Formats: sequence, C-alpha cells, structure tokens
Amino acid sequence: MHSAEAKLFDIGVNLTNSQFDKDRADVVENATLAGVENFVITSTNIKETQKAIELLVDFPNLYTTAGCHPHDAKDFLPEDIDFLQQAYQQNSRVVAIGECGLDYNRDFSPRDIQRQVFAAQLQLAEQLAAPLFLHQRDAHADFVQLLQQNVSDFSKTVVHCFTGEADELAAYIEMGCYIGITGWVCDERRGQHLLPLLDKIPADRLLIETDAPYLIPRHIQKKTKSRRNQPVYLVEICEFIAQQLGISFAQLASQTRENSLRFFQINNNYK
Repeated sequence: MHSAEAKLFDIGVNLTNSQFDKDRADVVENATLAGVENFVITSTNIKETQKAIELLVDFPNLYTTAGCHPHDAKDFLPEDIDFLQQAYQQNSRVVAIGECGLDYNRDFSPRDIQRQVFAAQLQLAEQLAAPLFLHQRDAHADFVQLLQQNVSDFSKTVVHCFTGEADELAAYIEMGCYIGITGWVCDERRGQHLLPLLDKIPADRLLIETDAPYLIPRHIQKKTKSRRNQPVYLVEICEFIAQQLGISFAQLASQTRENSLRFFQINNNYK
C-alpha cells in the first residue's frame, strides 16, 4: 500500500447504498487507513441526499452531493428543487448538485421528464455557482445541448464515470469539463477503448473515483470473488491509471486530490 506516500480523494462513492448497511463505518475506516482520506458521497435522489447528510455527522472526512439522477427523475417533485437548494446552502460539506444528467440507456424515467429535471438542476447550480456532478449514458447530444443552454462556466462540471468514446471526450474537454475515471478502465473486456484516451485528459482536469459499490475493478474481483466495490480500491485504480500515463502513483494521487479540492471548492481547512 502507498498510504505513506500520498493521500487520495474519491469523487464518487454511493455510501448510502444498502450494500454498505452492515459495515459502513469499517468501509470508511479501511479506505482512510489505505490513504483514501476523503470522498464525496453520491446522492441520486432526495431520500438519499437526506441520508447522506446524516452520514456526514459520523464521518468528518466525507462530503456529499445533493441531486436527482435521471433514473429517479420520474419521482422528482417541484418542491424538491427547494430542498436541494437548502441542502447546498446550509451545509458546507454538501459540495455539488447531482448526480444529475440523462440516461437513454436504461430509460427508467421518460426522456422528456429526464430533460426537465436535469435542466432544473443545471439552473439551480448556475444560480448557486455550485459544482455539478453529471451522468450521461447514450444521450450525448441532448446532454451537451442542455449544458450549453444552462451553464456559463464548464469548469464547475464533472462528467462522472466517463466510459464514452473519443469524440465525446474531446467535446467535454473542449467545453472545459472535468472528467471522472473509474475502475471501468481496468476492465480488459469493456474498458480497453479508454486506455488511449487517458492522456488526452488535461492533468489538471482528471478526477478519479470508485463509484462503489458498483464497478469493482475486474482484477480485484478475480482476487476477492466479491462483486462489491469499495473506496479502498481507489488505491488500485490510481496505480493502474498512473502506470498507463507513465507517471508515479504519488504524482497522480497528489494531482487528482488537488484537482478534487479545487473542483468541489473545498477549503483546505476542511481537509
């Protein structure tokens, strides 16, 4: 392990997920001991946002987003936007609006509703000058159009869990977005196309994440026989990406941590 070398920052952990109900505190402690010093809890609906804010009380090194994922857009109520606004304004460790965006792969919510709820959250973030934690799957054209219509500063956006193609990446980079890379990149079956794209991401806009408990890196799954991803595995993801980029683990850990603190507007006093 590299805990003495560098501290890591995981930008996306679904810590409210029921897969962590039995051992949530241990999961956080194991990650912290391995050097994953901070992470952002990903909220995907109002109930999860409330639960995540409650978890912050127990875990002083964590932060959270506040938002509604496209899968949950069909249940989003008009007054929920006020709840998200208050959540962001009243708690300094609520650090972004999201996870929000469009998902035309699953279509768990009707596409017109997805677009409405996404636009409402983009407008809220614009009003608050808040960072945006974004999700896009099979919806690139509509996603970019809504961003361009509603967002004035793309340095406040991160396209989380990027698994797209070169042209999508080029569009996001040209716009000025940050890019979140997960352990998907370690998957020799599905992640191969991402390898040559890694060095196209500007060093100061690369963020790393586990998206735990989802997307366990394949080489870890083979060893543990578990399907559950954990924030502690960010160490392995960072190691893998650093090797691909031809830089040291410490350099990538330090750069992505610095990028995370800047992106989420986290004052170093909170570190």
